[in-house]
Amino acid sequence: MRNLESIRLIVLDVDGTMTDGGIYIDNNGIEQKKFNIKDGAGIILAQSIGIEFMILTGRKSVCVEQRAKELNIKYVCQGIHYKVDYLKDFARNKALLAENIAYIGDDLNDLPAMHFVGVSACPLDAVDEVKTFCDYVLPVNGGEGVVRAFVNLLLKSINRFEEAQTNLFPIRD
Repeated sequence: MRNLESIRLIVLDVDGTMTDGGIYIDNNGIEQKKFNIKDGAGIILAQSIGIEFMILTGRKSVCVEQRAKELNIKYVCQGIHYKVDYLKDFARNKALLAENIAYIGDDLNDLPAMHFVGVSACPLDAVDEVKTFCDYVLPVNGGEGVVRAFVNLLLKSINRFEEAQTNLFPIRD
């Protein structure tokens, strides 16, 4: 598989990746999404060793902004319909190479960006075209800990999982 050692930024799609793809709208027209708490823990683990995150989504949602704020995700890019162009500009401005970026998405609109980055991953229930292309098809469906599954795979494959764990939860005698 691809070299995970050089990953510095993990880009996350939202609907169908961080969530189950459902959009909940209450009687007042307020949108709600369900996020998996294990994804948040995975993001914090990776951040503890210097990996940054970006949310890159075609829709706009206040609850995405709130979740990103809770997790100290610095880059929250909503309403981006052609993600690859945005991501290429971002990488150029931040002096990142494609091989420094991993992308997790689930549908056809994610494919152009997946072609650009160094490593691509998707949930188990991603569309077939995405699953066929991705470097990693993760063992869980969207909204069921996809980000955590990728972070665990990444940190363990580069032998930094224990370091991240110790950074957050040191064992004291």
